[in-house]
Amino acid sequence: MAQAELALPPPALAAAAPATNKWAVAIAVAIGALLELIDTSIVNVGLNDMQTSLGATMSQASWIVSSYGVANVIILPLAAWLGHRFGKKKYFIFSLVGFTVASVLCGLSTNLPMLVVARVLQGLTGGGLMAKAQSILFETFPKEEQPTAQAFFGAIVIAGPTIGPTLGGYIVTNIGWRWIFFINLPLGALAVLLCLSALPADEPHAAAKKGIDWIAIAMLAMGLGCMQTFLEEGNSHDWFDDPLIVVLCIASLVSLVLFVRRALASDDPVVDLRVLGYRSLWAGSILSVVMGMALYGGLFAVPIFAQTNLRYTSQQTGLMMLPGALTTAAMMPFAGKLSRKVDPRLMLMIGAVILAGSLVMLSSMNPMTSGADLFWPLIIRSLGTVFMFLPLSMASLGPIPRKDVASATGFFNLTRQLGGSIGVALLSTMLVRRQAFHAAVVAEKLVSNDPATIERLNMLTGAMMAKGASAVEAKQRALSLLSGTVAQQGSIMSFADTFWLAGVIIVLFLPLVMLLGKPQQGVQVEAGH
Repeated sequence: MAQAELALPPPALAAAAPATNKWAVAIAVAIGALLELIDTSIVNVGLNDMQTSLGATMSQASWIVSSYGVANVIILPLAAWLGHRFGKKKYFIFSLVGFTVASVLCGLSTNLPMLVVARVLQGLTGGGLMAKAQSILFETFPKEEQPTAQAFFGAIVIAGPTIGPTLGGYIVTNIGWRWIFFINLPLGALAVLLCLSALPADEPHAAAKKGIDWIAIAMLAMGLGCMQTFLEEGNSHDWFDDPLIVVLCIASLVSLVLFVRRALASDDPVVDLRVLGYRSLWAGSILSVVMGMALYGGLFAVPIFAQTNLRYTSQQTGLMMLPGALTTAAMMPFAGKLSRKVDPRLMLMIGAVILAGSLVMLSSMNPMTSGADLFWPLIIRSLGTVFMFLPLSMASLGPIPRKDVASATGFFNLTRQLGGSIGVALLSTMLVRRQAFHAAVVAEKLVSNDPATIERLNMLTGAMMAKGASAVEAKQRALSLLSGTVAQQGSIMSFADTFWLAGVIIVLFLPLVMLLGKPQQGVQVEAGH
């Protein structure tokens, strides 16, 4: 690892956009990133309606979500190279136009294959929006204003996936599922106009004149595509008991190993893995995976609990999650100001402790838990996420030289996306297995001579007989009610286990914070910081 060298940035690199233009750029790219983030979660609430409308099974309809995620992770690490080759302004606007057109195609789809293909196009173009938005902000704002710019971006990244279900639930309930895609048309058009006027003209880059390593791109697409499919479909296919999942795992590992060898041997790789020589980036990327697991995994588990145990509709679930999103948006500016005065490592640790504490609060749920009981844990969870996201971005990407920012942000965003996929896969598998385990433990009492169980069964049987049921029918109904209670208990206890696991993972990876180092004010870090 190279020794850290501190050097003042060259004037040409230190220059930022004019003061009158910086926030126009920020708003323009933020709308594009927000559209991409909302579409990662907005579709979930409309799957049932899509399934019915298109005549698909639930397993087939799951590809509406999976296809987007697979395409998204493939393009994220390539975004830097594409921006260099075609120009960051041209590529960002192309991604915006492509995403908007693909959204319209999704809304116009008349069958499942057409919708899946349109979602793939959405994912391929949307990945460029997310990665380039953050790198453009780093390149636009001077170092002293980075906390404010990244706080603005962080509010979008954290609030976007939460706003998605709220907005989607309202649209699906009151208008129709196709409008969760059509709504992107006016917003996408506005973002394109803003980008055309606000983004500075592209400068020539050496990558524009060089050939394309199609073999490396194919290896990367195969590796990440198989990995994402493995993570998204593994649980529903019972993991390694299904030959398809085994093949996906092997294909992913082999393709990624070959890609890494080829990228490191190339003078002009499509993904510059050498940026991982910066200690802040590789340590921050590992923490980004953990944060992705906590952020997206938690967002995945809470709505499922609300819909399966509280019997909430999609719209009610979205409204339950909304205060947390609003808290994030409100607290980000404060976190941005605080990060100028407080060591980001300390902020990260405080945020991690707050986030882990909220997960412990969520793990105390029981059959009497209501939506009101989840209010404060979700608010506290949002506070913890705010104090983790901003300092993590600043400590991981802030020390990176401007020439490597685009490559670093693409890789950093990829780790958060993969962290979310790993978190959802891990927690969904744990939910299924722990629910079966707890239900089996509780069910043992039904076939035992447990006095409390016998008393409960006799009471329910008597209640059924009082309503006119025969003795045999009354006992069958009583057993059915007890069976439902067992299933509910097992489900609630499994959710508690998943929240405990997420909290433990966060605490276990906290020591990595010390590897990030303390950012220096007004200087550029040129080597492993």
